[in-house]
Amino acid sequence: MTDRTIRNLAHLRRSASTARVLNLLNVYNEYGRDPDWAARPLFRTPALNRALIIKHRLRRDEMDSFRDRRQVATKIVIPIDASDLKTGGRYVFVGQRGFNRIMQEAFGLPPGHQDMTTMSLLDRLPSLDPFLLREQLKRGGIELAPCYLSISECDLKRMVLFVEDEIRPLVTLSLGEGLGAVGSTRRLAGKILSNDPRDRMEALRRTLRLGEDEYEEGMFCWKGFLYYKWVLNSLAVEIAAVADAVATVKPVGKIDQGSREYLDRGRTVLRARIHKTCQDVASTLGIYDNAYAGLTVTGQPAGFREFLLDAPRLFTRLGEQLGAIQHVVSFWRFRFSPGASMVSPEELIDIFMDFETGLAERDQEPARIILAA
Repeated sequence: MTDRTIRNLAHLRRSASTARVLNLLNVYNEYGRDPDWAARPLFRTPALNRALIIKHRLRRDEMDSFRDRRQVATKIVIPIDASDLKTGGRYVFVGQRGFNRIMQEAFGLPPGHQDMTTMSLLDRLPSLDPFLLREQLKRGGIELAPCYLSISECDLKRMVLFVEDEIRPLVTLSLGEGLGAVGSTRRLAGKILSNDPRDRMEALRRTLRLGEDEYEEGMFCWKGFLYYKWVLNSLAVEIAAVADAVATVKPVGKIDQGSREYLDRGRTVLRARIHKTCQDVASTLGIYDNAYAGLTVTGQPAGFREFLLDAPRLFTRLGEQLGAIQHVVSFWRFRFSPGASMVSPEELIDIFMDFETGLAERDQEPARIILAA
């Protein structure tokens, strides 16, 4: 299938990846001569390892491409011309009807190939956030070169400190206050963030009366909740700044009446959707907060057990919600950074429509507009 709408993302040619877009072409351009890039790739197939991976919100006419009902799909886009993304690309959705046949015909990949496994792992994630991407691939036995992941050691350290603060009530409940509790907090944080099978915290699993598979999946999603909570706290100021900037950003160049009307409407709608999505994220995180408080404050594990059992579904919802917000913030940070070129009316419309699609609720799609020639 040919995707001409990639023109809306042509400016990603120079940008870093976001929670919604993993730009492997940009990684190749920057690190293609780095031995580690080739030694520990995301995909072994060269064309796939230079693709754009996009968490795409399905439109109504695309949902029938899947046997299961879903709102977001993982889109693999192979650019027609790697030097000019405006020419479009060939794309396929992971898991769509006939997916195995398409991959066999296009790339010679059988169902059991490592790249097919990797695509399945990516498809199970609600967003392409680098921290969760790294954790998911480790679970699948894939050790990815750091150049593929736009996450710094500094961010990882801040994340660990946040997790330590978050789980301190659990350690205090078990050990009480004191130096011993401090050391136990760090060890427990390490276990939560670890992918080592030896760090499964069997005592907690038995307390919660969970099977090994239920516990492993629940713990991964708990890790995801902790990370997303940290992300929301970290982005709070930027989210507000972007929402304010949407109201004032001006394109350069001639603008027709239809475009002007769309942008005027888009400012109001987009700001409202940013605020609404943030509220939805906070509401989903509140489910975890209540369950965790029940465990650590009242000593009742039943609620937290139910949270871990329901965590995969909640994790998907949370990831889609916050992933859309992360994409808006990170892309706005890139495109409207100091020194960046001014946007044309057409490009600003593309950006607004892209953001609206990502932030849309079920059965919502952004308004369409026909640009004057």
